[in-house]
Amino acid sequence: MYFKNKQVLVAGGTGLVGIPLVQLLIEQGAKVRIASRDDKSRAHPDAEFFQIDLTEDQNCRLVCKGMEYVFNLLCVKGPPGTEKKYPLKIFETMMKLNINLASAAFRAGVGGYLYTSSVGVYHPAEILREDDVWQTQPSKNDWFGGHVKRAGELQIEAYRIEHGWNTAIVRPSNIYGPYDNFDPDNAMFMPYIIGQFSEGISPIITSGDGSQVRDYIHSYDAARGLILAAENSAGSLNLCSGRETTNREVIEILQRNTDFKPVIIYDTSRPSGDRRRVLDVSRLKALGFEPKISLEEGIIQTMRWYKENKSKDELRYNIFQSKTR
Repeated sequence: MYFKNKQVLVAGGTGLVGIPLVQLLIEQGAKVRIASRDDKSRAHPDAEFFQIDLTEDQNCRLVCKGMEYVFNLLCVKGPPGTEKKYPLKIFETMMKLNINLASAAFRAGVGGYLYTSSVGVYHPAEILREDDVWQTQPSKNDWFGGHVKRAGELQIEAYRIEHGWNTAIVRPSNIYGPYDNFDPDNAMFMPYIIGQFSEGISPIITSGDGSQVRDYIHSYDAARGLILAAENSAGSLNLCSGRETTNREVIEILQRNTDFKPVIIYDTSRPSGDRRRVLDVSRLKALGFEPKISLEEGIIQTMRWYKENKSKDELRYNIFQSKTR
C-alpha cells in the first residue's frame, strides 16, 4: 500500500472528507497527523492532532515538520449567497491557507502534496473538462472562491514546474455525507435539505426551481478518489460520481425514504448557483475509479447519521460564526 508507514499530514482531517480520508490512510498503515480548527473529539483516536490556525505561517511550518506527504483539504465554502455576503473572508482566508501550507510543506522537504481545488474554478458549460479551465473565467456564482482556488492550483503547478515537486490537483464536485456543515444559514444544498427533513421542518424553502443539475459524490468515495490521485500523481483531476442529478431528485429521494412529508417551496428569487455542473470523468475512470455508494444509499445514511450525531456538528469550527476579523 502506497502510504504504509509514511508520515502523512491531513490538513482539514476532521471535516467532511478528512474524516474518511484519515480512516483510509490509517487502514493502509500510514502514520497520520491532523491539523484542524475543529474540536479534538472529531479527530481519529489513532492520529496525532493539532488544533491550530493554518492561516499563520509558523503554524504551517510546525505541522509540516517531519511529514512525507501532505493532503490539503482546507476550504471555506457555502451556498451561492454566502460568497456574496463574505467575499473577503473567503478570498483572504483561502489565499493564506494555500500559500502558507504549500510553502511550509516544500521547505520542510515533504515528498508529495495534494491540493484539493473546487468545481468553482470552472466557467459554466455542459461538461466541465480539466483542460478547459484556463480558457475561461470562473462562474460569477463562484467569482472569489473560484479565483482563489485557481491561484492555489497555479501555486502548486509552479512548484512542479520549477522544482519537480510530486503534486496532484483534485477538483471535486458536490461532496456530501456525515460530518458536513448542516448549519441552515450557510450549508450547501445537500446538507441543508437533509437537515431540514431530519428536523421535521415545514415548509422547507430551497433556492431556485429545483432544476439545477449537480454531480453528487459521497465523502467516503471522495476520500478514495483523493488517495488514488495522490498515488498516481494525477496532475489536475475531476473527482465526481459521473451521475447527473437535479435538486428535485434529491428531494424526491428524501420524500421516498421518510414518513415526514413537508411542503417544499422553490424560491426562485434566492441565489441558486449555476444551472448545470457536470464534470467529465474520463481521467478518473482511466485510473480505475468507480463510486461504491449510490446516491440514494448515501442520502439515507447521511440522514441517519445526522439524526444520531447532531451534537457533533456543533463541534465543527464555523468561520462564518467566528468573531475574529
